[in-house]
Amino acid sequence: MNAPVSADLTALSMTEAADAFARGEASAEALVRASLARIDAHDRTVNAVIRLDREAALEAAASQDRARAAGETPGPLAGAPMMHKDMYYRAGKVSTCGSKIRRDFVAPVTATVLQRLDAAGAIDMGTLNMAEFAQNPTGHNAHFGDCHNPWNLPYCTGGSSSGSGAGVAARFFTAALGSDTGGSIRLPATICGVTGLKATQTRVSRAGVMPLSFSADNVGPLVRTARDAARFLRVVAGHDPKDPTSAREPVPDYEAALTGDAKGLRVVVLETGFLDGADAPVATAFEDSMKALAAQGAIVTRANAPEIMRAVNAYTAVISRVEGATIHGNWMRGRAGDYAIHLSARLYGGYAMPGHTYVEALSRRGPLLRRFVAEVMGGADLVATPTLKTRVPTLAETDIDADPANWDRFMAVSANTRPFNYLGLPTISVPCGFDDRGLPIGLQLAGRPFAEGTVLRLADAYQRVTDWHRRAPALP
Repeated sequence: MNAPVSADLTALSMTEAADAFARGEASAEALVRASLARIDAHDRTVNAVIRLDREAALEAAASQDRARAAGETPGPLAGAPMMHKDMYYRAGKVSTCGSKIRRDFVAPVTATVLQRLDAAGAIDMGTLNMAEFAQNPTGHNAHFGDCHNPWNLPYCTGGSSSGSGAGVAARFFTAALGSDTGGSIRLPATICGVTGLKATQTRVSRAGVMPLSFSADNVGPLVRTARDAARFLRVVAGHDPKDPTSAREPVPDYEAALTGDAKGLRVVVLETGFLDGADAPVATAFEDSMKALAAQGAIVTRANAPEIMRAVNAYTAVISRVEGATIHGNWMRGRAGDYAIHLSARLYGGYAMPGHTYVEALSRRGPLLRRFVAEVMGGADLVATPTLKTRVPTLAETDIDADPANWDRFMAVSANTRPFNYLGLPTISVPCGFDDRGLPIGLQLAGRPFAEGTVLRLADAYQRVTDWHRRAPALP
């Protein structure tokens, strides 16, 4: 039996909104108007939105309402309001990539993932704030202003998908595309208290998306629940001729994998490098999440992998620096002054990397992945870590343009997420508690290549016995 639809339509998750629309319990127009009203009331303080396509969204909603009234079967995401990180191209629309350089860039094509979301009925309301060219883990932006954490405004949102994480948490919309090269989906998810999924490398097309690193970029959702992530991924995953790197693996029905049962799933807790030095509230919340999974029948063991993880971290830094410097080469030669200080400094480092170091980093990727799966995961299905092992830092504490002494804290934000980009494994972050200042804490689960169904199954099972993902910030 379906639960009654909330009077506050912005409280609905993506799947709840789409299902309510499909059942005729909520109109698409009402869902969009509720989102617009919430943005109008609160984005002046959160600063999540770059471009709001108000009239286009209302027209799309009215069209869907007419189609449903005429008896047409709605798509799986019909009625669900969304906005996306401002690096997903839509033909004829400006896509700033959070930068001064592309402030007026009009996209000539539409990203494949947007086309697939459109076909599924998702209602696109515009674009979102982000770290400049997707290149920092905190969400700072010198050109469009910093995005603020809706749980506590002086604190960072995580990046680079800052507006995506903050906007979903603030209930501005039901879902948002982010991108993840070193944690840029999972970090805003954990820091803002929502769910974020990075699928297996190549699982989702990157055609029509501003690149950061050819070898590590991923496309994926920030949403409220694992069920939302499962439905979203089913829509956007799959081979795309426009992206020859996209995998040809069949796309299963991820939502059907959500049995609510964790019994027998084998989970390895990674300790060295992931848990050592964790802040007390984070360690406590993480251990409580492991107890909750064990109570549901998951088999939880522990492992260390210091040698493998040292190599993974070293090679991750090389690849992202060199590939980022390559992509930005022309602009760095002619417009270096148009970048934020910290970004141009990071890009310059890529030009100093020897070619053989980069080739080694690429060539070691496959062998290290095989070792990780065989030696660290062993017979397990998933690995578990905190997504961020410190309490959420403030914007001031991670502003490296204002004070380079903040560098270590800035880089520590992505310490637990970066390795899974190099390994290319499917990884999700789900809320698992709050620290002593009322800021969210995240649980990170990673699985074997193309085992998104298993990752989502365990995340969903956890969310069925906890309510962290249901909590919303009290906005000013």
